[in-house]
Order: sequence, then structure tokens, then C-alpha cells
Amino acid sequence: MATLSRSHKIRLTPTPEQEEYFRRAAGVRRFVYNWGLQTWQEQYAQYKAGQRNKAPTANSLKKDFNAIRHQQFPFTEEVTKCVIEGAFDDLGKAFSHFFLKRAKYPKWKKKQKSRDSFYLSNDKFDFGDHWVQVPKLGDFVVGQRELHGEPITKRGNRKKALGKVNLSENFRYVTEHTPTEQEKPRHTRKYILSPHVKILGATIGREADWWFISIQVELELDFSPVTGSAVGIDLGFIRLATLSDGKEFENQKPLRHLLQQQRFLNKQLARREKGSKNWHKTKLKVARLHYRITCIREDSLHKISYELAETYGFMGMEDLNGAGMMRNHKRALSAVDASLGKLARYIQTKATRHGTIVQRVGRFFPSTKMCHKCGHLWHDITEKDRVYVCQNPECRWSGDRDWNAAITILIEALRLAWLSERISDEFTVSAVAGTGLDGDAKLSLWRQRKTG
Repeated sequence: MATLSRSHKIRLTPTPEQEEYFRRAAGVRRFVYNWGLQTWQEQYAQYKAGQRNKAPTANSLKKDFNAIRHQQFPFTEEVTKCVIEGAFDDLGKAFSHFFLKRAKYPKWKKKQKSRDSFYLSNDKFDFGDHWVQVPKLGDFVVGQRELHGEPITKRGNRKKALGKVNLSENFRYVTEHTPTEQEKPRHTRKYILSPHVKILGATIGREADWWFISIQVELELDFSPVTGSAVGIDLGFIRLATLSDGKEFENQKPLRHLLQQQRFLNKQLARREKGSKNWHKTKLKVARLHYRITCIREDSLHKISYELAETYGFMGMEDLNGAGMMRNHKRALSAVDASLGKLARYIQTKATRHGTIVQRVGRFFPSTKMCHKCGHLWHDITEKDRVYVCQNPECRWSGDRDWNAAITILIEALRLAWLSERISDEFTVSAVAGTGLDGDAKLSLWRQRKTG
């Protein structure tokens, strides 16, 4: 039984009044973050000049802000205090990553460029059958209606009812579930049962003018070990993944297929007067198109990684240089569309849950140039050569170039795993024999072991 942290992202269907509260909460978070960043810079300059004894921290800034918010910033009281706490937590994490040299210096959050979102702590919200109770939302809606002259009776019940936001689906991580007669089997399969489910928090954010809530949970799941065969994985742009056993996964290329539509909308957006109603409508169309592209890509990557993690007991994979691919202007679009780095990360994450070994092969290993039969290198191979032809006169093997690369990756991954004592001799020999290769490949593997 493994303890995991997961999140369930559910689309919200708020009313216009509830959506106004979401916008205000996101605006307060943005304002508090920028206030904290400015105050941090001022206090840090004083600390460097010797005018302060301690360097600023996120907690000290939060105390300073709470001491003055009621007098100087009364508009922040319209939303839940979780928004303020989440903003300072984000600021603290941003500076922590900066000091550890994981990210650049924190930047200001601008209204048109930063994502509208805010955080809710686990004890401040509640959810049930297709609804979620957002803190202070009912108070805000009731106050807005009173400003417009609407009489409010039974304020407590009204606040509770107006503070509920509809969910497009139920929460899937539950301790138990009894399906009803009207419930369809495809809805029953969505539920994931766990003996321990703990809510850690939630984030409400906007994507393409749609509001979503992402609920973070901690749960226990039982993942049985996979006893499948070993496989080598060659990742690429034409075929997303080619396996050493001959299986192939095609690249969906959602961005390239919708590139013409994207260019048309970008042209249309450029012709609009910035800030006008038609400009906002066109910008919304562009955002929805990008969200559609992202959903298609994420669906494909998750399906591929899930199938690999549930099928194979050992995987060898390249250690790709994603940043280098992005710097190449001829490959940047294909690199973004394929998202090979994300696919490799999904495979690693899903396989680790089952205890499956994923052995990475160095990026400079010549998997494409090497013949898996004899180990000879074809130095002059180009991207146009889709059929690998061994240049060794004694071998002259020919076949699909990606399949050949997948086999060489598997052999090298087995060698590296054997040298690091992650796998046994018996597993190594059976893995090579399971690929259907002849004795030459086995001898090549043992030769590489000896020299390694």
C-alpha cells in the first residue's frame, strides 16, 4: 500500500455573481503577491544596508500585511483569508526556488498575463453531490444583492445556498461508493476507492474563461508489481514512441493539425482594437483553442504512459535534452507539439508506483547510429534515412531505424542496470532472449558489460 498525493480537476459552472467573486479573489491574490514582492525588496535592501537585523520572510510579511489590511486595504476582507495566505505561500516558494537556483527572480503578476487563481485550505471548504461550498461566497452574493435593493430574508439559509457552486462531476477519490440503479457503468468506473483519503487543499483557477477547481488529496493505493517483459523505448517526433518489441505509438500532432486555425484567429485578434468587445471575444476563442490542443496532447500522453507502465516490467529510455530541442528553431514547433520530456516524466511516475525499473540511457549514447546486431556505427546517417542499413559488410542488416534504436537502447539499459546491480544476471539474459534476438546480440551485450 503506497501513500500518494494526487489532485482531481473539476470544471465549475458558477453563476455571474459567483464568477464575480472568483475574479475579485484572484485580483486580491495578485495584489497581495505584488505587495509582498515590493515590501520584500525594500526590507531586503534595508537588511543589506545594515538597517534591519533579519532578512524578510514570507511569514513576517504576512504578519505585517495582516496588521494594516483592515485600515489600508479593506477590500481584501470581501474574500476569504485563504487567498491572502496562499499568496504569501506562493511568494515564499518563489524566493526559495530562486535562492536554490531553480528559477529566476520572482516577477510581478500582471492582470492580463498571469493566471487568475486562488487557494483554499482544506478546512475552509466543503463539497458534496455535484457542489462545492466556497468560503465567504454566500456573504459576497448576498451583499451584492442588497446593494441593488433586493430584500433578503432568512440570511443564513440564503448565504449557504448562494455559496454553493455546481460541479460538472463528482469527486472521484472516495473511501466507499454504492452505485445506484440509474448510475451508468462508465460513471461507476470513475470512482477510485481508497481506505485513506485526506483532503490537503484546493485551487480555483480560470482557463480559457472556464473556471476549474483542483482538489489535492493524500490517499493510499495498492499497486501490484508488473511481471511483464523488458522493453526499450525510442522517443521521436514522427512516431511518439517506438518499442523494441515492434509496437508503435503515433504522434497525434494536435498543434500542427490546428495550426492554420490558430493563425487565422491570431490574425483576427491583431486586427481588433485592443480592449474592445470584439478583441475580448477573439482572445477568448484563441484561449479555448489552446486549451483544446492541450487537452488532446495530455490525453494522448497519459494513455501511452499508462499502457507502458501496466504492461512492461523493465523499461529503458533515453535521457533527452528538452531545452536543446527548444533552442533549435527548426525543431521547436515539433518539440512543443510532441512534449517528449513530459511523456518521459509520466512514464517514470507511473512505472515507479508499480516498482518497475526505468533505466535512463545517456543522451550521447549513439542509439540511432549503432546496429543492434553487430554494434557497428553508421556515422553518416541523416534524418531523411528512415531505413537503417548496417555499413558492416559482414552484417548488412536493414530495418526500421527507430526500431533498431529501441533495441540498442534496451541492450544499453540492461547493461547499465546490471552494472549498478539493479537487476540480476538471470533477468538480463532472459530479457535479451525475450526480444527474439539471436546469439550475436547476446554476445554484444556481454562484450559491452566487460568493457563497461
